[in-house]
Amino acid sequence: KFTDSRAFWALFFPSLTAMVGFWATLTLNISDFTRYARSQRDQVVGQAIGLAPTMILYAFIGVAVTSVTPLLFHRVIWDPIELLAQFRSVPLVAISLVGLLVATLTTNIAANVVSPANDFSNLAPQRISHRTGGLITAVVGVLILPWKLYNDPRGYIFSWLIAYAAVLAPIGGILMTDYYLVRRKELVVEDLYRRGGRYEYRGGYNWRAIVAIVAGVVPSVPGFLVEVKLVPAQSVAFGVKLLYDGAWFVGAGVAGILYYALMRWLPPAQTPTRQ
Repeated sequence: KFTDSRAFWALFFPSLTAMVGFWATLTLNISDFTRYARSQRDQVVGQAIGLAPTMILYAFIGVAVTSVTPLLFHRVIWDPIELLAQFRSVPLVAISLVGLLVATLTTNIAANVVSPANDFSNLAPQRISHRTGGLITAVVGVLILPWKLYNDPRGYIFSWLIAYAAVLAPIGGILMTDYYLVRRKELVVEDLYRRGGRYEYRGGYNWRAIVAIVAGVVPSVPGFLVEVKLVPAQSVAFGVKLLYDGAWFVGAGVAGILYYALMRWLPPAQTPTRQ
């Protein structure tokens, strides 16, 4: 419940950033899936149909059902498991739990297992298979105690989601800037996998991108310290909180602009491509 428009916007913008952060992981590793598409059009149409309408529908259902619970049960219930516990129909509860189980498995495999499994496997392909990488991911997923994040909605949304949005945003900003502005959508695919190719830079790293990532994260750090109560809110400027509330947009913008400037003013030496 909001007393005025200012209270609404104060919650809306950080919530929007948190939602963007929620999708920031898939933004960076969507190529784990789109690389199997037969054409650019196929992946564009597939994502447009499969992601946007379903997310809008699920969000609407979540808001609508939660809004009805005070009328039926005299208190707000946002947790689907807790809501199902209010029903006495065994078939209804059984079918709903199966649906939740399937949704949890399929969502986590696609969004949270495929990418880290590939990463672990690529660390040592001879020793770690994709399946082993998935098992390592499952173990790590338990060790980070995700249920503690889930049990505190404010901490999950405003501390966790926005915080990792602040870290991932500069990477996304750099990728988009590099592809659209620096490379003009022209990539030599073979050189992406070739030692000594044009994307080797120096020792395999582009220091301009590293500097841009750090610069993109820094503006959100003071606001994060305030959010987790490591620094008193009274000791920092008002704008610090605004920078954190828009962490993804700030981080992507700062990193993208700085990366473009560095690539223009201090371009890497052209590495001859080996045939």
